[in-house]
Amino acid sequence: MIFIFLLTLIIGFAVLLKGADVFVDGSCGMARIFNVPGLVIGLTLVSMGTSAPELAISTVAAIQGSNEIALSNVIGSNIFNLLIVLGICSIIKPLPVAAVALKRDYPILLISTVMVFVIAVVFQGAYGSIGDIFVSEEVGIVSRKLGMLLLGVFVIYLIILFVTARGEEEDVPQKDDYTIKKCIIMIVAGLIMIITGGQAVVYGARNIAAAMGLSETLIGLTVVAFGTSLPELMTSIVAAGKGETGLAVGNVLGSNIFNMLFILGISSSVHPIIVNGESAVDLVILIVISVIAYIFSFSKKKIGRFEGICMVFIYVADLIYVIRR
Repeated sequence: MIFIFLLTLIIGFAVLLKGADVFVDGSCGMARIFNVPGLVIGLTLVSMGTSAPELAISTVAAIQGSNEIALSNVIGSNIFNLLIVLGICSIIKPLPVAAVALKRDYPILLISTVMVFVIAVVFQGAYGSIGDIFVSEEVGIVSRKLGMLLLGVFVIYLIILFVTARGEEEDVPQKDDYTIKKCIIMIVAGLIMIITGGQAVVYGARNIAAAMGLSETLIGLTVVAFGTSLPELMTSIVAAGKGETGLAVGNVLGSNIFNMLFILGISSSVHPIIVNGESAVDLVILIVISVIAYIFSFSKKKIGRFEGICMVFIYVADLIYVIRR
């Protein structure tokens, strides 16, 4: 049986890689046709597409009342995107970060994360004292009102994004022989392959881990979290390899903003999400990581290989902490 699961894992990776390649080509072709900067395409079309697994998992988890999964899925995915996706991409090829991303997208991401922590935990906290915040079973709640607020902020962000995009200047390659119809087919086909491949990888890895006697908790913290972020990882790696660095960075920032505002907003609107002590700690860690990623990006207006290596090490340290706690 392990051989079958291993074969599923390998085929899943192959489909995922090919899907990411087709998806990036279709997205870049669409950007060329409409003369849209790659950063904007990455922040919208690509990021929303690659976040489809997180959207499905968190929404279903919220409907079923699985609060920990609904919230930890968003937090874990955002940490993985900032540290591993950006880190690995910058190791492969240093990632220039557009000035507009530093002024608009990074701050929106950081503010939205802080807003969730402050409103859900500090203002709506169910703890007895400040010291109980990080140890209680229920320390706060992402209410329906907060969910609606997050969705409202997401709509405002999209409006700001498209308005400011008109004034952005970026060297967009000349239009090629890609038609709108061809690009749409490639985008849809690539997205289907990405999601299908990601599911195959998670299925194969989960069953291999179970066959080896690993705990469900460990599997969920590693395999499932990694699997749902595979679309972002593979898409950004392929984009960086093709020189589409704006798309690679935009994919990560857009996915994280989409996760925090739209996915968490939808999930909590469907069913209020209880925040436990561990999730509160993870939110604080995510805020710190977001600040670190911003500093790395702002320092030289790019994320270099050294910063990328540091980001990967930070993720490994956080993963060890999560497993040991």
